[in-house]
Order: sequence, then structure tokens, then C-alpha cells
Amino acid sequence: MEQKRQTLTARNFPSAQEDAAAATELPRYGGPNSAYRLAFTDADFLLREELRPVRMQLELLKPELVQREHGVESTIVIFGSARIPPRDVAQLLLDEARQGGDPVLIRHAEARLGMSHYYEEARRFAALVTEASRQLDPPIYVVTGGGPGVMEAGNRGAFEVGGKSIGLNIVLPHEQEPNPYVTPELCFLFHYFGLRKMHFLMRSIALVCFPGGFGTMDELFEVLTLMQTGKCRKRPVLLFGREFWSRLLNFEVLVDTGMISPEDVNLFQYVESAEEAWAIVRSAYALDQPAPEHGVHADDI
Repeated sequence: MEQKRQTLTARNFPSAQEDAAAATELPRYGGPNSAYRLAFTDADFLLREELRPVRMQLELLKPELVQREHGVESTIVIFGSARIPPRDVAQLLLDEARQGGDPVLIRHAEARLGMSHYYEEARRFAALVTEASRQLDPPIYVVTGGGPGVMEAGNRGAFEVGGKSIGLNIVLPHEQEPNPYVTPELCFLFHYFGLRKMHFLMRSIALVCFPGGFGTMDELFEVLTLMQTGKCRKRPVLLFGREFWSRLLNFEVLVDTGMISPEDVNLFQYVESAEEAWAIVRSAYALDQPAPEHGVHADDI
């Protein structure tokens, strides 16, 4: 009976892995100009300009399928500068600058030391999220861009409390590699910025934005635009450091000139500490309360 059951449910065709393993190069057709390769194992073919739509689909599918296999359903995204170091590194850089005596370098190093506060807060926030989410089903995972600076701090905070975290790295003209704290099986490499930003949002329940440059602002305004226009559901968007963001962006000018509606400034909130940020997320999703088993909100939590 067992043998019959296996026969009835057996594959009708070989798998792609089996065909790839069985395909052998023949002497006459093994040269660099030969087309005698399975299309899905032919890197030169897959990298052709005309195959861009296929590559974009693969870049959408791979992180989606892998995260699904690992049970990743809810995430909190941490955005922020790659240039903000941990406090101890910033102090060493300041000491070196002072020894050199260059006033410009000293001023930059002092600013960097001041900004290192945000590295430490991102690290603490990620640890808070990871620790608290152990009691949730499914848990919440921290997601970063996978690089240095604030991104490293987010992955590091999760790592230091024994949790997993996700890194969405991207190929850049200058050397870029994942920070050492991303969970290897959840570390992805992107070519397309657009698909990377889409993956930031697909599972996110909140987005926490630390000080940063063009890339951070690009990610922030993408989220605000999608929520403002109703293209994605609203969720907490937390800007760490009111002083920094108020100096950088004058949202009141947009309101006063009619470029945005007065209520649009409610799409985000300022926070100053890891505890304050986590408290807002907890409140938004009633994480301190048991999930209802019946009623109209049972499927929403």
C-alpha cells in the first residue's frame, strides 16, 4: 500500500535541480560561444539587457519566498545613516583628530561623536523589539539596509539579545558589504533600489527613521507618500531626534504654502528614546493586551 501511495504521488517530471545536475557539457558544445546550456543555469543569458523584467521578478520573489519559509510575517524597519559610528569608535576618531591638530577634522569628529548617540539608541531599540517579540506569535523582526552605521546598530541590537534580524543590502559603486550582525539566512543583496524599498514595506508594521542623508530621506518620503496617497495602509512612522529633523525639514512651510494638508503632519511622530518608540508601537497594535478570539477585531491583531 505504501509503495502504491508513493507511486501515485510521485513527480511527473524531473525537478529543475535534477535536470541541472544531469546536464553535462559536451566537447563540441562546451565552448564559451555555445548556446547548449539550460536557460536558467546560463548566467550570460540571464544578464542580458532584454532579461531585465525576469531579473526584477527574481529580485522580488527571492526575499519574499525565503522570508515566508522562515516564518517572517511582521517587521519593524530601521532607517538611518551609514556614517554614524558607535560611541567608542567615534571617541577614538576624535582623539586621533585632536592629536593631529586640524580644527576642521576636530570639528567633524566632535559632530560625529554627538551623532553616535543615535547609533546607541538604534541598538537599544532593536534589542527591545527583539526581546519583547519573543512572546508574540508571530514575532516581530528588525529589518535594516544591512550596511554600517545605524543599520549595523539595528542588526547588532537584535544579535546581542540572541535574536534574528534581516538585512536588505544593495550593490553600490563603492565597496559595500553586510554588517556582521545580520542573520545570514535573512541577508539579501539587491540590484534595484525600487524593489529593495518595496521589501522594506511589504511586512512592516512600523518604520523608525534615524538621522541620515539622501538615502534615508528617500526611504522616508517614499513611505510618507504611499501613506498620504492611500497606496499603503498607515502605520507608525517615528522620526528619532526632533532637533535634527526640525532643522533639516520644515514641514510647516509645506502646510503654510498648501503643498500638503495640515493633517499630513500626523503621518509621523518624533521620538527621543528607544523606550518611547517601542511604547508607541505597542500602543498602536495593543501588544500588551491578549488578542481577541471573537468579535470584529479578531482578525486585525
